[in-house]
Formats: sequence, structure tokens, C-alpha cells
Amino acid sequence: MKICLIAEGCYPYVVGGVSSWVHSMIRTWPEIKFILVTIIPDRSTSAMFKYELPRNLTAVYEVYLNDQDWVRGSRRGKKRTKLKEKEYRALRSIVSDEAVDWNTVFELFQKRKFSVDDLLMGADFLNIVKEYYQKRYPYIGFSDFLWTMRSIYLPLFLVLKTRLPRADIYHCVSTGYAGVLGSMAEYIYQSGLLISEHGIYTREREEELLKAEWVAGIYKNVWMDQFQKMSRLAYDRADVVTSLYAHARELQIGMGCPEEKTRITPNGISAEQFQGLPGKNAEDEGYINVGAVLRVAPIKDVKTLIRAFAFAKEKDARLKLWIMGPTDEEEDYAQECYDLAESMKIPDIVFTGRVNVRDYLGRMDFTILTSISEGQPLTILESFAAKKPVVATDVGNCRGLIYGDGDRCGTAGILTHVMNITEISQAILDLAASEKRREEMGACGYQRVYKNHRIQKMKHTYETIYQEIGWAHGVPWSNYEEK
Repeated sequence: MKICLIAEGCYPYVVGGVSSWVHSMIRTWPEIKFILVTIIPDRSTSAMFKYELPRNLTAVYEVYLNDQDWVRGSRRGKKRTKLKEKEYRALRSIVSDEAVDWNTVFELFQKRKFSVDDLLMGADFLNIVKEYYQKRYPYIGFSDFLWTMRSIYLPLFLVLKTRLPRADIYHCVSTGYAGVLGSMAEYIYQSGLLISEHGIYTREREEELLKAEWVAGIYKNVWMDQFQKMSRLAYDRADVVTSLYAHARELQIGMGCPEEKTRITPNGISAEQFQGLPGKNAEDEGYINVGAVLRVAPIKDVKTLIRAFAFAKEKDARLKLWIMGPTDEEEDYAQECYDLAESMKIPDIVFTGRVNVRDYLGRMDFTILTSISEGQPLTILESFAAKKPVVATDVGNCRGLIYGDGDRCGTAGILTHVMNITEISQAILDLAASEKRREEMGACGYQRVYKNHRIQKMKHTYETIYQEIGWAHGVPWSNYEEK
């Protein structure tokens, strides 16, 4: 069996939870051949991998959302790309989002040779946009609307021109552009399609758009419509759609995913790796160590973490904050965090950069995560495996991990509201004040990981799904033997 993983904006260029999950999936079945199709913004980060690729990852194909158009457009005196009537109707159906004829769209971009730039600047696309504009947005300026539509459809059209490697199962790590590629592969090769969402892609893009300054007013809605239609395509074409926890599954169903396709597949970790970690050393004497294992990036809201720690530090001088994770992926934001800590004159904040968390986690008294968006954070599971309680914001499945979903393991930390400096600061103080409470919560987390989130359980779940999809498409799981 050959499995093609399709990922957007993560592995192997970015260190983080989703990337770690992808890396773990490939390594879990060393006898299975994996291919990776990875979607990145442009060629500037091409082949800049942050992971040592497993030997059974046999090929990596890059797809760029912004790229040179390598197909020569129309020369002077020659007509631009002209769509056939069926192709025109199919393209119009995407823009209008009415009974989208994706099959014809796939064939158009896979079988015909034409310039994407030429198509976007041609009369057919202009007329389609005009019709949509007059129907939905006639009260705004047309010129800006037309250029916005071109910017929206350029990455989609470049993705649709991608020549995909053949595989038995296409496993998309999100919907969005990855889901489009997986759906196109399902149609072209009649292969199996699995969609695994760690966060709900459409919701995450909507949150980003609401805060974005580069897109204003009604255009936020136009972009949101685009992401929604891509997610519906993936949900419709997939054999199975997974999520990490029950509420995420409910969101998928609410956005049009057929309920019978959905599965809950919790994250799993190799809990044994976090046993017997080195404990505190002489440097830690007299300190309460607070560990934040994260990428220094806006989505992790490190600035709120720093401010909350500053208030807590004023009341408990023993506190020391360790921010452990890469700082080179959002360098401007990282610099803003350094400057914030310096301007507030906060002592005892350490930015370690990228580290092996196992070298530090045993020294921590508890860990903290102040993200504004998460799925089911692996860093929380790793903390639990090391018997460390967690302070976390109420995003993704953090509530379920801390309180449990009826698993009777107890409370494993403190939950706070997003960006609430007062709550986060008090939570830090509460855990710092009681070693007994930290030990009790850490034990609850440890029990939760071993009961619900071990890598062996995740492996069994996905192996069952792969087998099910493979058999449905005539590809048995025959070349893998348990060792």
C-alpha cells in the first residue's frame, strides 16, 4: 500500500503539533511507503526542512500558492484561453457556489494546457465575475472586486494545475487547499480519501480573516465563502473524516460533513519517553519553573503569557518562565516578545529557542499554554506524561484534556479564558502556591494520557481506518506485518 499525505503550511517546514503528528504517522509504519505533497506559500522556503525525513517517506512534492506561471500565455495577435461551454459553466459554478461541477473543473485544469494568468485576465473569468458581482455585491466598486477575485482564485487555480503522484490512499491533514488536492486525486485515480482535521480549517481561517488588516469589509466574507466551499468539497469526497474530539466532530457535521463519515481519533504520544526525565538541578534551586513549550508565534499569544507572568512574578518572586520553542518562524513577532519582556523589566524569563523538550520538562513545576487557537495540543499530553499539570486557555480540546470527558481521571490543571491576563496570572499563582496540588493534578494528567492518549491506541485506530478504506478500493493492507 502507498499512502500520500497532503499537508498545508506545516510539515516538514514548521516545528509544531501538526508537524510532529505527521512525522509520527510516517514513522509508525516503517514498512508502508509514504509520499508527501506539501503546500507552502512560495518557493522561498523550498526544501528548508526542519525534520530529518524518515526512510519510508519516498518522495516530497511541493505545491506553491504563489508562483510563476510556467505555461506561456497568449502571444500578441493570438486569442486568449477560451473555455468550452461546459468548462465555462463549471468555472461559473465555483465562483457562484451553486451546485459546483468539480469534476469538470478537475478535468479542465488537469487535461488542458493553458496559462493560469491568461485565464484570470481573460474574458471568460471577467464575465463570470461580473455576473457574480451584479448578483451579490453591486453596491461596491467593481475594479477592486475583480482584483480581489483574481487574488482569491490564483492559489486555487495553481493548486488545481498540480500533477499529483499516484497512491492508494490520499490522507489530507486538513481541508482547504489540501482537501482540494485530495479530492482531485480521488476523482482522477479513483483512490481512497481520508481527511484528518486537527483544528477546524474553515473556523481557523475565519478567525484569521476577522483579525486581518490586509482584507477589509465585505471582502472578508468573499474569502470566507471560498474556504467554506473548499471544505465542503473535501467532506463530500472523503471516505472518512476524522477529528480529535467530540466538539470538533459536531462542528464538521454543522458545516456539511455527513455524520456517518466522521470519526473521533484522539492524538497519541509515546508516553514512555517522558518517564525518568532529569529533575531539577542547582540552577533551579529556589525557583518555581513554569514551562511554555510552543512556537513563538502570534497564534500562541506569547505576549499575553509574558504580561500575565509579569503580574504573577510581582507577587511571587520564586517564579521563572521558560519559553521553549523555535523563534525563527515569526521573527518579527519574536522580536516584539523580546522587546516586551525587556521594556517591562521582567526578570527570570528565558527564551531557549528550539530544544529537546525532554531535556527540560522534568525540571518544570508545571507548564502553560496561552494560545488563541488549538486542536488537541501534544504539548499538554507530553506534560501529563511527565506528571506535570497545565495552565491552558479554553481553546480546542484544552478543556477536555484538563477536565476529562467523563473519564473519571480528575482535574489536571487550570483552564482560563483567552487573552485574560488576570485569570492567567492568578492560575500561575495558584499552582505555584501548592506543591501538593501540583502533584495531584500531575497524577490526574498522567492517568489520562495512559488511558486515552497513548501512541499505540492512535496507531490501532488509524491502521483500522487505512485497512477499511483500502479494502473499499481494492487495496488490502497486505504488505504490512506487525513486528
